Amino acid sequence: MLLTLTTTHQPATDLGYLLHKNPAHAQTFSLNFGKAHVFYPEASEEQCTAALLLDIDAVQLVRGRDKGQSLDQYVNDRPYVASSFLSVALSEVFGTALNGRCKQRPELVETAIPLKATLSVIPCRAGEGWLRRLFEPLGYSLTIEPYTLDEQFSEWGQSHYYTVTLEGQQRLSDLLSHLYVLMPVLDHSKHYWIGDDEVEKLLTRGKGWLETHPEREQIAYRYLKHRRDLTRDALSRLVAEDSVSEEEEEVLDEEEAAGTTEEQEGSDEKKVSVHDQRLQAAFETIRQSGAKRVLDLGCGEGKLLRLLLKEKSFEHILGLDVSYRSLAIARRRLHFDHMAPRQRERISLVHGALTYSDKRLQGYDAAAVVEVIEHLDMSRLSAFERVLFEYAQPGLVVITTPNAEYNVKFETWQAGTFRHKDHRFEWTRQEFEAWGKGVAERFGYSVRFQPVGSEETEVGAISQMGIFEKRSFTA
Repeated sequence: MLLTLTTTHQPATDLGYLLHKNPAHAQTFSLNFGKAHVFYPEASEEQCTAALLLDIDAVQLVRGRDKGQSLDQYVNDRPYVASSFLSVALSEVFGTALNGRCKQRPELVETAIPLKATLSVIPCRAGEGWLRRLFEPLGYSLTIEPYTLDEQFSEWGQSHYYTVTLEGQQRLSDLLSHLYVLMPVLDHSKHYWIGDDEVEKLLTRGKGWLETHPEREQIAYRYLKHRRDLTRDALSRLVAEDSVSEEEEEVLDEEEAAGTTEEQEGSDEKKVSVHDQRLQAAFETIRQSGAKRVLDLGCGEGKLLRLLLKEKSFEHILGLDVSYRSLAIARRRLHFDHMAPRQRERISLVHGALTYSDKRLQGYDAAAVVEVIEHLDMSRLSAFERVLFEYAQPGLVVITTPNAEYNVKFETWQAGTFRHKDHRFEWTRQEFEAWGKGVAERFGYSVRFQPVGSEETEVGAISQMGIFEKRSFTA
């Protein structure tokens, strides 16, 4: 059983620090089912590959057990294919890397780097499609090599074994966590006892990605060896990240609105919340583009969806959010279950995450991403970029995010405070523009920027908007 991990992040030999295994020395570790060998077939500044080879003793596994064991306990594919034994080896041999710790390169632990993992043989009775449904939503591109049952008898057809290579920009700890959970999912003969401890392991290693994976139910069910009681327990504890609550949003709007949201209409003074300004700015930009099919990514509780539905020129609107709770509120606010049939045909509400590839997002003219990216971990931004700009490829993308420079206007806030407890970052105008220009260059878009709300001389507007257009885009 062989796993290789390769990176071209330079210096590539930093992979040794991340794995806590010296590229200059081969090492062997004793496990309760055999031995694990770690070595580096290549270790240069440009490219480094670490190999984990498991030498499984099939006889040792059944020694001392019931004498009535069948022959297949001694003669099987255990020593050769990736299985639940690989998960155990990852935990015991690469445990520090799996837990995301590295004293020598702490900054690298949180950095998504180019990684390639090759599993020499994976068993998958459900076929190539199931492999893709497991790994592609996590941001990997797959190369899958199938094998015939027997090269001399091609009429016997294909085997259920594959060599699989995963490639993507990932934190090493995330890649190892994905393998830790998904190898047992493909293994129909797990060697360990399934109990409450395995539920805890699944939730720990699946944190941050399993809760929004499109196949999470099947992953939990297969990982827990078809134990329905444990599967129900695991799924009930998988909590997707909720969007800003209505109460928190109102408080935030009041604080943000204090400086810039007063507008005059005739002799009456009217306050417009900052959030409504963002929604209106995104709506007008999309409407003026002539788009017919529109995505609202991170749609929350449906405020922008309501605006979009009122515009008859939009033929179809799809709202996507990671929070089931927010989608349920959106359905109620839109009176989704009581819409006229023709109106209901114009809108879809779907659960999903912006960091996972999703075929449902393809074929749209425009996308709005309003106050969403700052809720993503920085390490997941590259996955978001690929999902939206490379995979979905709408002709127009409108992204808004807070302007960090404006925060000094909130006099009661401490320095360095974010506008919401779930924000992972907040960008200055220069930082947002640098990111946006980089995205546009990488994925074939042009981009322009504009403020949302009134501008202050020193600090700009309270929010900022990037408008990305596909260079060949025509609505």
